[in-house]
Amino acid sequence: MNIIGNRWDAVLKDEYAKPYFSTLLKKVEEEYKTKTVFPPKDQVYSALKAVDYDKVKVVILGQDPYHEKGQANGMAFAVNDKIPMPPSLRNIYQELESDLGFRPEGTTLIGWAKQGVLLLNTTLTVREGAAQSHSAFGWQTFTDTIIKECNKREKPMVFILWGSNAISKKQYISSNHLVLQSAHPSPLSAYRGFFGSKPFSKANEFLKKHGQTPIDWSKINDFNLDDAPYYQAKGKIMRV
Repeated sequence: MNIIGNRWDAVLKDEYAKPYFSTLLKKVEEEYKTKTVFPPKDQVYSALKAVDYDKVKVVILGQDPYHEKGQANGMAFAVNDKIPMPPSLRNIYQELESDLGFRPEGTTLIGWAKQGVLLLNTTLTVREGAAQSHSAFGWQTFTDTIIKECNKREKPMVFILWGSNAISKKQYISSNHLVLQSAHPSPLSAYRGFFGSKPFSKANEFLKKHGQTPIDWSKINDFNLDDAPYYQAKGKIMRV
C-alpha cells in the first residue's frame, strides 16, 4: 500500500492494515464530501512527504491544522505564501529572533522540512472553523505511531513539544533523544514559558554534539514548491 510515497510507507505498513485506520479514512473521506475540510486532500500527508523517515532530525509537534480558509498546507504551523501569517507562527518567529538574532521571511517552512524538520500535527485534518473537530477520529493513534517510530531511530534527534497536547507525547520518547518542552506559541499562552525557551539554539547544540549538521533556521521558503512531491500528488486521501 502506497500512501506517503517514500520509506514512511514501509515503516507504517502495519498501521495501515489496522481496522481503526480504515475507519479513520472513511470518516475523513465522508467529511471531505459533505463539509469543508482542511488541508486540501492532496496535502494531508505533506509533513511525511516532505521529510522521509531516515532524514528526520527534529520533530516539532502541532495539534491540528489551521481551520480557516487557505491556511493549512499539511505541515504544522506553516502556511502557503501570500497567506497572512497566523499569530502562532508570528510568535515562533519572534522567539527565533530572540534566540538566534534574525527574523526570517516567508511562511511555508519547507526550508526547515528539507533539512529534516518534521512538522507534524497530531491530528491531520480539521473542519472549517472548528478546531479539534477531527481529534476523535483516530488520527492521534496514527501520529502516536509516527512518534514511536521516530523514537526507535538509533541516531539521537530532537523533539520540540509546545503546549499540553504535545507534551503529553513525551511518554513515547526515550532519554537518548532531546525533549524541549514549553508553552504553546499561541497568543493565549506564549508568555507563559514559550518566549525565552530558546528551542532553536538548543536543538542545534544537541545536533552538533551528536555529529549532525545543525538546522539553518533562516531558510523558510528555500525550495521550489512546484517541485515538492506533496504538491504533485493529487487525488484521494489514500492512494493504493
